[in-house]
Amino acid sequence: MTRMDDWVAAACAELDLDPTGVPVPEVLDLARDVAHHVVRPGAPVTAYLLGLAVARGADPAATATRLGGLARSWPVEWGGEGTAG
Repeated sequence: MTRMDDWVAAACAELDLDPTGVPVPEVLDLARDVAHHVVRPGAPVTAYLLGLAVARGADPAATATRLGGLARSWPVEWGGEGTAG
């Protein structure tokens, strides 16, 4: 197991969640896209929003992909640090 695996397992145990359903790569990709294309502090906030959506029944990986696409297309003139499109 990696350090990330250990952390996810421990955090899930603390929250009484099943760690097998945690889409770690998708969440990390989402955080990267938001941090690089929108604003760095938006990464943890977006991860929280993803969690809210999942708690309401959204598919974790699909929702992370949708939000990542939104972040990657975020217009630079709106504060994005990356390139639009």
